[in-house]
Order: sequence, then structure tokens, then C-alpha cells
Amino acid sequence: MAKKDDTYWLGFDLGGSKMLAKVYTQKLKDLGKERKRTRGQDGAEAGVKRMIKTIYDALEDADVSADQLSGIGMGIPGPLDLDKGIILEAPNLGWENVKIQAQMESEFQCPVVILNDVDAGVYGEYVAGAAKKSRCVIGAFIGTGIGGGCVYNGRLIQGKKESCMEIGHFPVLPDGPLCGCGRRGCLEAVASRLAISAAAATAAFRGDAPYLLENHGTDIKNIKSGALTASVEAGDEGTIEILTRAAHYIGRTLAGTINLLSPDTVVLGGGLIEANPKGFIRAIENAIHDSVMPSFQGTYTVTPAEIGDDAGAVGAAAWAIANLDASS
Repeated sequence: MAKKDDTYWLGFDLGGSKMLAKVYTQKLKDLGKERKRTRGQDGAEAGVKRMIKTIYDALEDADVSADQLSGIGMGIPGPLDLDKGIILEAPNLGWENVKIQAQMESEFQCPVVILNDVDAGVYGEYVAGAAKKSRCVIGAFIGTGIGGGCVYNGRLIQGKKESCMEIGHFPVLPDGPLCGCGRRGCLEAVASRLAISAAAATAAFRGDAPYLLENHGTDIKNIKSGALTASVEAGDEGTIEILTRAAHYIGRTLAGTINLLSPDTVVLGGGLIEANPKGFIRAIENAIHDSVMPSFQGTYTVTPAEIGDDAGAVGAAAWAIANLDASS
């Protein structure tokens, strides 16, 4: 049960398929939570109401009332106006120009700060996970897309009004496949889980991944991270080659960010990393080592994320504390 004289903060992680609200103390002790499906297809108005209900349910689980909240941090996908607290566009949800900060501040009568969802996850790993005590951490989260973030001297690197560190949109293959952003040859277009699944489906159809074909077919909706891992473990040469090539692209891109920022920690997260196809993380690490400036070799640690699904919520809460708490 929460102590009534504590200071309480809420972290919210909005995803394409799920939303998670968690209540924390000032020292980020976990008090209670609530998770719901996002149901973005219902529209922004219904989605915001669902977010509000999720927060109230988390507060009830933590035995904390809304008027005890000192602030809320919200990790949100898509382009954001950080100054005005507006979701400019959430492509996977179909939401546009949602004044989320104003709506939440009106509902809960406390300050609210928003940040990119991947930034929230990287910050969560910095304050409570694999990158604790790092001076500089670069994070790359490899899932349906590829997101990136960077914490430098305790602060997220952000643009003037919006998030940055779009590692997934580094150009890696001139005139390569069309990316969702409208450009060609982005890292995300050749090395995201979606791109890998599409290539693996082709390999299965051609007979280069027999296990994958027999057990998961050629529909990319069925070829998720776990299926790719099973295919590698079964010895499907086509899948192994595709993942090796993707790891090479990811490693080369991260090597470029290391040359720019000289991090002491590189955190790898997302569904494909969590599924951990045999040798995938090591292949990324080897590609980084082979591509980074020789003087930077050995100056960084590559590590998988530790917190999993909670990283976004704890990172959002910690960012709220860092930006809204006068005593921090």
C-alpha cells in the first residue's frame, strides 16, 4: 500500500498494440500498473479515453489517488511536438494532431511531459537497466521498425521541438528498398524485423528455408521474431543468411553513431533482440567492431536491454521526474 506522504509519478507507454501505465515513487519504486490493448483503430478520441481509463486503473492498483500525482511522463510513437505536447502523427494508430498533453493535464490536474517511445525505452535502460551509470548510451530497438535514442550526460539528445536519433532511417543502401518514411535504402527497410520477415518468406518460398516453410508458411504475418529464431535453430540457410546480412547493416550503422558520440554503452532491444536468434547479437557486435574507427575499438560495451516491456514506462516516469520535479 502506498504511503500517503510519498511523492508519486506515473509513466505511460503507448504502443501500436498495447498501452501500459505504471505508478512509481520518487525513487522509481513500482507501486501498481495497468495494461490494455491500444485499439488504435477506434480513433484518437476513443484512444485518449482508453488511456485515461488505463491511468485510473493503475492508480487504483497502486492505492494512489489522482490528486496525489506530482506528474506524468508519456512515451508515444510517431512525430511529436514536444513543446506543445501534441501527437503530430501516430502512423500505426491513424491518429493526427492529438493535443495529448493538454487533455491529460486537464484530466489529472498535474504537469505532463511527452517524449518519443524509443527515447523513453532508452532512458529507462539508463536509469534502471543495462546502461546504469553510463556517461553516454546509444540504444537501438529492433522490432517491426528500428528506433534509436541517446542519453548523454544524463539527458536525452532531442531536437529543438521533436525527437531525433532516427537510427532506423540512416541511409545504408543507395537505391535500396522503399522505406515507410518515403526514402530508399534506410536501415529500417533492410534490417527491421518486418524487412527480415519479408525476405525470409521469399527464402521459404524458394526452398531455402524448409523449416520456416513447413511450420510458418510464407505469410509474413506468421513470421515473427520467434519464428525466425526457430528457423535459425533448425538450420535454415536462407534465414541465417538474411539475419547475418541484417546484423551487418545494423552494426555498420551503429559504428557510425559510435564514431560520432563515443558511447560507453550500446543497448540493443526490441522483439528481435529479445527472441535472440543464435549469433545475431554477436554478429551485430562483430560488425560494429569491424566498422568503427580503430581508436574506438574496445571503448564501448554492447549489451541487450534488461527491462523489457517496462522500459518505456519507467523511462517516461523518470524523464518526468527529471524535467518536472523542482527538487531533482
